[in-house]
Amino acid sequence: QVQLVESGGGLVQTGGSLRLSCAASGRTFSSLTMGWFRQAPGKERAFVAAISWSGARIYSSDFVKGRFAISRDNAKNTVYLQMNSLKPEDTAVYYCAARSGVISDTGGEYDYWGQGTQVTVSS
Repeated sequence: QVQLVESGGGLVQTGGSLRLSCAASGRTFSSLTMGWFRQAPGKERAFVAAISWSGARIYSSDFVKGRFAISRDNAKNTVYLQMNSLKPEDTAVYYCAARSGVISDTGGEYDYWGQGTQVTVSS
């Protein structure tokens, strides 16, 4: 089992920045692929970014490229999502997810999920 706890969400103005963190416990973090997903009200869950166990491979969705960056610190069992140049359409609940397989942008392939953290971007 893996437990994931997100933090760092909040209210920010358009153009602002936030850094989300996801702390993992219960299994060797360095063996896990980690991902971030988001779900806006009335919309389906969407892939944001993912990072391989070593950090050598990163996937990012087109709508966050150049604005968001995923990273990890295996010594701290934590994955981060740095979000810059935030827009109102980035408003959503952001979820951290983990899987033991190769890097993936498909939510259904992730085995473990956090409870989510709300990000609200005001215009």
